[in-house]
Amino acid sequence: MKERIQKLLANAGVDSRRNIEQMVLQGRITVNGKTVNDLPVMVDPQADKITVDGEVVRLRGRRGGDATGERIYVLMNKPKGVYTTNVSQGVQRRAIDLLPDDFPRVYPVGRLDAESKGLLLLTNDGELTHKLTHPRFGVLKTYRATVDGFVSPQIIEELEKGVWLADPKTGKGVKTARSQVKILHRENEQTILEMTLKEGGNSQVRRILAHRGHKVRELIRIKMGPLALEKLASGEFRPLSPKEVRALKEYASGRESRKPGHAEGKAKQPPTREDRREKESE
Repeated sequence: MKERIQKLLANAGVDSRRNIEQMVLQGRITVNGKTVNDLPVMVDPQADKITVDGEVVRLRGRRGGDATGERIYVLMNKPKGVYTTNVSQGVQRRAIDLLPDDFPRVYPVGRLDAESKGLLLLTNDGELTHKLTHPRFGVLKTYRATVDGFVSPQIIEELEKGVWLADPKTGKGVKTARSQVKILHRENEQTILEMTLKEGGNSQVRRILAHRGHKVRELIRIKMGPLALEKLASGEFRPLSPKEVRALKEYASGRESRKPGHAEGKAKQPPTREDRREKESE
């Protein structure tokens, strides 16, 4: 039975579905020796041979492939200067380079830019990655930011209500979602705050604060959903406990609140065009 290539490769631990779609469009994937450039791509995991950047992928469940389907979940404290990509570009140091050489194939869940530090989840669970990265699920992420200047109560209120920014792709004005902001330390020259949001990521935190005249000097992701960075030193990693994995899957399934600073759950929204496209890929 044929399946969509992005789902199969995500389940094989290659990368997230979205990144695999980009790999197809970039001509980096072959099926039975032929480069595929357009979506959708349907493949038979029992019969087709797939390569990514020239490397043969062992599909789960295929004869002679990885039949165990063991799922791996790793929590890492990503240092500054480390890239959250599995594609090596020159001398870039990747998060997966911090793992042992014989570590099973995993990939980062979402992106944390090279200048940012902190909590990074790595896994080979394609279904969970899909839920944790798709905007529809609104996974809460908390960042600790050290910024220039004194952040006034008025600006805090603006940040919590959402601010208008130009969309990097279209250039059109888009209002950011509501967030929760907590001041940890504040003086004339510098402010340390925590910002929790359910849309966007570390780059959006930088843009939001810079938009109000506060350049971010240090940005650390300290929470994602039910996971917390806690006592991991920079560059350290550990496997998630079975309890943490269960909590993460329950969270990803929408059994907990996604609304910053509120106990009630998220109101159900009608499906978007992207939602329908993602549903077709399942």
